[in-house]
Amino acid sequence: MAKLTKAQREWRPGMPKKRRSTKVMFASTVLLLEAFVVLFGTLTVFGLRRDEFPPVLIFSVGIALCLVYVLTCAVLSKPWGVALGWILQIVLILTGILEPAMFLVGGLFAVAWWYGIRTGIRIDREAAQRERDQAAWDAAHPEEQSN
Repeated sequence: MAKLTKAQREWRPGMPKKRRSTKVMFASTVLLLEAFVVLFGTLTVFGLRRDEFPPVLIFSVGIALCLVYVLTCAVLSKPWGVALGWILQIVLILTGILEPAMFLVGGLFAVAWWYGIRTGIRIDREAAQRERDQAAWDAAHPEEQSN
């Protein structure tokens, strides 16, 4: 039988489901899309500049960078996770040194990152307020909850 996670072991009937952060979901989406862009950018640099750089170097740096983008998704809920995401936005823009089109692509993704973080924070704040309002209403009207 599969091993249960901590959340699964601690779950009891009637427990409210923990709300996922919209900010983290938006940021993870942007980072995963950027990982694909880095992968295809690696192939582009290999195709255009394989005479200037050794292919092993191109692929090792490109794949390592892809992995960093993907693994950053796992730490976005930590306080320093978003800061790491901003650093990766700068890295993506700086890949324009090797392929000039990446200045534009990196800039557009930095805007998407900023918008996702900003909007995600706003949505999370509104959802938390709705949950507090619902809890206050439920406390004030206990007779209507027995249905």
